[in-house]
Amino acid sequence: MLFLAIESSTDAGSVALWRDGQITERHCAPGQPSSATLLPLVAELLADAGVTFADLEAVAFGAGPGSFTGLRVACGVAQGLAFAHDLPVVPVGTLEAMAAAVPAARVAVCLDARMNEVYYGLFVDGAAVGPIGVYPPAAVPLPVGEGWVAAGNALAAYPALVEHLQGHVGSMQPEILPTAAAVARLAAPRLERAEGIDAGDALPVYIRDKVAFTVAERLAQGGKA
Repeated sequence: MLFLAIESSTDAGSVALWRDGQITERHCAPGQPSSATLLPLVAELLADAGVTFADLEAVAFGAGPGSFTGLRVACGVAQGLAFAHDLPVVPVGTLEAMAAAVPAARVAVCLDARMNEVYYGLFVDGAAVGPIGVYPPAAVPLPVGEGWVAAGNALAAYPALVEHLQGHVGSMQPEILPTAAAVARLAAPRLERAEGIDAGDALPVYIRDKVAFTVAERLAQGGKA
């Protein structure tokens, strides 16, 4: 099985090629928008692997939540490639991909949602326990029981989140971000079960509908207009 995976829900965009269980991954250059880097990176990845778009059997992408712009770019690239080459699409949840990157059975995933909020979800053995939501850092639902690991860049962004979780998780991994490799690992068994969808049905998962603070809101918090 040969398919492409795309992930750009954060500033750390990446692409990966799955070939019969082997993954090759490339990361977008820092400081550049994913809209300008994803397609050239995909072309480079395929060329280095000696394959073409026509050889692909599917396209997977990180569906969200995450950066609104990044999610639209990943979904748009996946849809464009799928339409052009008549391929199925596999959307993979961003927080699910982060949980899969942590070698623990119980993971509290904490992705920075900006605007003093956290995309948050609890996962046990890779499956979400309850709904994924967006919360203030000091109000995320606390995990119950032992053996939990907290993971995600919101831990580095919000000290209040770390304080809130202390005593409820055994360790914290703020370096964990969603990657195309993790998306590929989750997409592979779904493709084997023929769970790909039509490109036209692929949609990002936003969770919230607000992109940024207004000027008045920034000023009220002591920021600049």
